[in-house]
Amino acid sequence: MAVRSNIVGIDSPEALEKALRAAYYLADEGLATAAYLGLALGKPLLLEGAPGVGKTEAAKAIAAVLGRRLIRLQCYEGIDASAALYEWNYPRQMLAIRQAGDESIDIYGETFLIERPMLATLRAPDSTVLLIDEIDRADQEFEAFLLEFLSDFQISIPERGTVRAAERPAVVLTSNRTRDLHEALRRRCVYHWIDYPTEEREARIVMLRASSVAEATARAVVAAVGKLRREPLSKAPGIAEAVDWAEAATLLNKGGARWPDAFKRSIGVALKDEEDLHFIAPRLDAMLAEATA
Repeated sequence: MAVRSNIVGIDSPEALEKALRAAYYLADEGLATAAYLGLALGKPLLLEGAPGVGKTEAAKAIAAVLGRRLIRLQCYEGIDASAALYEWNYPRQMLAIRQAGDESIDIYGETFLIERPMLATLRAPDSTVLLIDEIDRADQEFEAFLLEFLSDFQISIPERGTVRAAERPAVVLTSNRTRDLHEALRRRCVYHWIDYPTEEREARIVMLRASSVAEATARAVVAAVGKLRREPLSKAPGIAEAVDWAEAATLLNKGGARWPDAFKRSIGVALKDEEDLHFIAPRLDAMLAEATA
């Protein structure tokens, strides 16, 4: 295994953590170490955690730090190889055949190939980061299909041959853990579990991502969001919702709404489910009063 101890000037987890901070992403020591090892060892990085903890944003920040284009493959139930690898442009092939007449034509040439995320990554491994987002939403058949790709970083196109990456590309997989991933997939990756941050770290994230928000507002939002996450909600607010709620409440406050009424009026930015709003309504005033005290 070829170890790359220096990746675009990043020679340690600490250096990567500082670079990510400059890209407006606050990574803890565990995430920075896992990401650095994934890049240095040329292994995929598997990030698991609840929705909204910053898994996708971590991949975006890593791409920004590396100065590479992020290619996102959004997984869903029923996704197949054609959506991830490549497709042939059938209408264009048929048109070319009709136009060629009796002349010979290669309908499997480059002009007829529709490049999908995984093929695009193999062709440009030094300038891209592949994000395979929410792999747990895909079928187990698709997960099995990924195993060869993540092991050898190559694919076979029957009409054209095997396409291999010139170097091991940077790949990030995310999972909300709605189902267990196969052990074989996990073995191919550097693994890290992302939990909700501490209140102190989340307040720093809110202030970093929403520069117009005062520290007191950020801490009040984080305290309120923490209380909401402890409730049996169907969709607990993530970090992105905390940032948006702080910005929305600040905007209303500047328009004349007083605290904590500004928080209450903008609750739809944090909670986005009718049943959750109905469930929390009787205790929302007390919850916000305590958070802003």
